[in-house]
Formats: sequence, C-alpha cells, structure tokens
Amino acid sequence: MTSEKTSEQSVSTATSAVKSPAQIWWDNFQILFIALILALLIRLFVAEPRFIPSDSMVPTLEIGDRLVVEKVSYRLHSPEFGDIVVFDPPPQLQQFGFKKDQAFIKRIIGKPGQTVQVSGGKVYVDDRPLLEPYIAAPPDYVLPPVQVPAGQFFVMGDNRPNSNDSHVWGFLPASNIIGRACFRFYPFERIGIVR
Repeated sequence: MTSEKTSEQSVSTATSAVKSPAQIWWDNFQILFIALILALLIRLFVAEPRFIPSDSMVPTLEIGDRLVVEKVSYRLHSPEFGDIVVFDPPPQLQQFGFKKDQAFIKRIIGKPGQTVQVSGGKVYVDDRPLLEPYIAAPPDYVLPPVQVPAGQFFVMGDNRPNSNDSHVWGFLPASNIIGRACFRFYPFERIGIVR
C-alpha cells in the first residue's frame, strides 16, 4: 500500500513538472520583459553606449568610435579637469539650430570660479598654461580671459582648431551633463579606457 502511494505521487509530480507551450511562452515573456526593464534602467541611470560623429575630439576620439558613457560618478562628485563629458546642448547651441537631444562630447578645461584664456596657441587656466599632450593642434584663435560661473564648466574639443566648444558658444551648465566617457569598445584595435 505504501509503495502504491509513492508511485502515484511520483507520477503526479512528473506530470505537473511538464509545462504546456503556453506556460513556456509566458515564462519566456516574463524573462524578456524583466531583461528589457533592466536594460532600460541601466541605460537611464548607470551607463549607455555612444557613437562619435565628428572629428572635434581627434586624436583622443575618432569618427566612428563607440564609447561607454557612465552616469554614476557625477552623482557622487563634480566633474574634474580633463574629464571627457557627454552633454545635451545648452540653450545657446539650440539657438544655432542643434536639437535638444543631440549630444556633444568635449573635455572639461575650466571649473566654476576658474579663469580660462587662449593666447599665443596656448590655453591658460588661472594664468597657468596647460600642458596638453592630447590635442591635435594648438588653438589658432584668441580668447580673452573669462571666469567660469558657478554651476557651469568651460569645455573644449581636443581638435582645438576644429571644435565647436565653449570658446564659441560659452559655458556648459552642469545640469546638461549626461555622463563621463570612460571606455572605448569599438574599433577593437583601439579598445580601452578613454583619457
């Protein structure tokens, strides 16, 4: 009698373990839905991929490079000198016809309270010339001293003579910064940390 109950229970358990096609479909749908939600949350709050469409950051970044832009560190601290940031165009760029969601990428040169000047092919921050081994060519323009307002940054492209940056349109509000470019994942021969 005991052995019969055990066999019946085994058959019953085995039958309930087999899922119908509808149950399999529903399980897969739930997994896919959760994966999509997680991907969306990661893109919104943690990191996202970006594509470089112009040569304004040459030689550091080339046209077609694909980057990971992380969004967490600036919730913990302010952007630092030399950080390469991705940002939404400020109002003055939108007046030039750029769309509000057309992201730009530049290097932070001046922080709030600092004075930036360009003269004689050199960039000066607080009257000290910057050593910039990362630029394509020195700037071929003059910018009189400007002080960076609170809550804003002065940004420049590494391809100084060919960059639509703060020397053209002014300061970048901190609120427009999307995140920091931290890693190039394509092309594969140039994969690595972005500096």
